[in-house]
Amino acid sequence: MCKVFERDGNIIRAWVDGVEFADNAKDQLFDLASMPFIFRHVAAMPDVHYGKGSTIGSVFATQGAVIPSAVGVDIGCGMAATKTLIHSRELPDDLGELYDLAKGLTPIHLRQSEPEGLGYSVADVLSDALDCKGSNNYEFKSYFKANTDRVIRQTGTLGGGNHFLELCFDGDGWLWVVLHSGSRGLGAHIGRHYISKAKKIAKDYFIELPHYDLAYLPKSCKEYDMYLMDLRVAQWYAKYNRRVMMDCVTNGLSEFFGEPLDEMIDLEFDCAHNFAAMEHHFGKNVLVTRKGATRARHGDVGIIPSAMGGVTYIVEGKGNADSYHSCSHGAGRMMSRGKAFKEITEDEHLEAMQGVFCRKDRGVLDESPRAYKDIEAVIAAQKDLVAVKHKLKAFVNIKG
Repeated sequence: MCKVFERDGNIIRAWVDGVEFADNAKDQLFDLASMPFIFRHVAAMPDVHYGKGSTIGSVFATQGAVIPSAVGVDIGCGMAATKTLIHSRELPDDLGELYDLAKGLTPIHLRQSEPEGLGYSVADVLSDALDCKGSNNYEFKSYFKANTDRVIRQTGTLGGGNHFLELCFDGDGWLWVVLHSGSRGLGAHIGRHYISKAKKIAKDYFIELPHYDLAYLPKSCKEYDMYLMDLRVAQWYAKYNRRVMMDCVTNGLSEFFGEPLDEMIDLEFDCAHNFAAMEHHFGKNVLVTRKGATRARHGDVGIIPSAMGGVTYIVEGKGNADSYHSCSHGAGRMMSRGKAFKEITEDEHLEAMQGVFCRKDRGVLDESPRAYKDIEAVIAAQKDLVAVKHKLKAFVNIKG
């Protein structure tokens, strides 16, 4: 059910029935909605919460401008999920063996060398991308040329924070691989570069803003087109990063279980939740920005995880127009990271992680279940946005 909030003629349509919609997130969204180039209204997903730069769980359309900080620095961040034909009855008695396997196959920061045995060369793919995708992508070209080895070694890695890889069972006992990652250092460089450009333009031209995180690139400036081109290639790279990581893990599972890879994979999905793209809504071609939100056109497959070691929902979009064909990207934080570290104890985290092979030290308390909204309430709040197709429960979690 959609709730409508209005302030000074600005409108937020929010799917927050039964979930928290904090005042600071609401205020942040109204600041966004007040910008002169916002089209119609701002949409808030049920995982909505205050975020640095822009509100997590927000979707909005613009005409004639783009806000780089609303996409953020983890451009193209998203989810991938693969259903295997390995059944729970085939798993070893010691599931810790699969934790060790997955951990060894999933680097957090940098690989020692390019991954082998994938049937393709990461270096060659990235080199080809520079030739065909990088011809007009200014920051992609400059960053890649200056950091070629680092980009190659970072491809197929998780990154820290809330990024993760999980092994899960669905309700029928089939094994799934689910992962969450983005565009790593390349995307961060592109994001920071254009956020800085937008803030400089705002200062140079005395543009009044509710706050500088809403600094934008107007379509009349060359940086607008430059950003959109670099944005597209960073979004491509984020998806490719997930592809390499998923290939490494599924290849490892194939060897572990002695199953031919082409006979082991049943379903594969990928979806981004930090991106901007030209779309058609309410009779207009507009630029839609999703920050912590998943595209959910009719038939689109979305992947919505909860906190570490919890459940993940595979959903199908219903194409709701008022949401700009969107849904949530996860459960959404209830606590800031700082608050979680102060309030959640190691004992509480240990209890919450019973039955899950994962990190259980103090360093991941900010990702413990109590730091997040109830995923069941979040799913219930968006019944008119998506339909649930699969519910997965993690038993292995790899986190930076």
